[in-house]
Amino acid sequence: MSEWDGKSKGTLLGYKIFVFCIKKLGIKAAYSVLVFVAFYYFVFQRKSNRAIFYYFRERLQYSYLKAKIMVYKSYFTFGQTIIDKTAISAGLRNKFSYEFDGVELLHQLLSEKKGGVLISAHVGNFEIAEHFFGEIDLDCQINLVTTDREHSAIKEYMESVTQKSSIKFIIVRNDLSHIFEINNALSNNELICFTGDRYFEGTKFMTESLLETDANFPAGPFLIASRLKVPVVFVYVMKEPNLHYHLYARTANVKQRDEKGLLKAYTESVESILKKYPLQWFNYFDFWNTLGPDK
Repeated sequence: MSEWDGKSKGTLLGYKIFVFCIKKLGIKAAYSVLVFVAFYYFVFQRKSNRAIFYYFRERLQYSYLKAKIMVYKSYFTFGQTIIDKTAISAGLRNKFSYEFDGVELLHQLLSEKKGGVLISAHVGNFEIAEHFFGEIDLDCQINLVTTDREHSAIKEYMESVTQKSSIKFIIVRNDLSHIFEINNALSNNELICFTGDRYFEGTKFMTESLLETDANFPAGPFLIASRLKVPVVFVYVMKEPNLHYHLYARTANVKQRDEKGLLKAYTESVESILKKYPLQWFNYFDFWNTLGPDK
């Protein structure tokens, strides 16, 4: 199936090892541990290997050998973003540098005082966005619309070793009560953030082309964002060399109540990011629903 199961890869022990290395040895020393962690995933994670290999081989048209190498590099890069997120949340933000591209759009959005919608994807490291907003003096509250399916032991441990996040979470519920929470946040000139690239079995979805092949996307973010009378901005936080991050913000120029047009604009935006950062596609499942059962 092409839908995501709602849980990220990783174990509690793995996270503890990373935190220990960050605190005792430093960020770049912690990266060295990834040589072995990435190799483990490269050898033993058959399902995610097939999915990410398909992305490099079929969607980006890399050679067989290059695609295999990129699978390993993808795991290594993903591990770096986890280490970075942990380090920044643990108070090491000053170890990183930041670059802002389109920040004036966010300032304008907030100046209108009617809230706004951000749509991101599982590319780069959007979870550190709140630290960017603090860096550019955006006095705003971010509300991340999400499910609550992550492994509770990992969540509890990470909360115990990092600073409390200022991001508020709006949990998607079957009774649709999250809609009222979204409207209330917008009325307070707050930002609502969705990720638009993972859906769950049994939920409504929409189909659109990404990298020249159709894929399914969760309908909720695009239906809601297209109906709210607030600006919509696509936002990504991308990792670059030497502990540097680059924030991109791009306005979605789509008519109101045109959810299909909004999804199309979104996929084109994601494609433009992937062309610059092909290694930072972090959807390790059969996104295009083309691989069939794993035997």
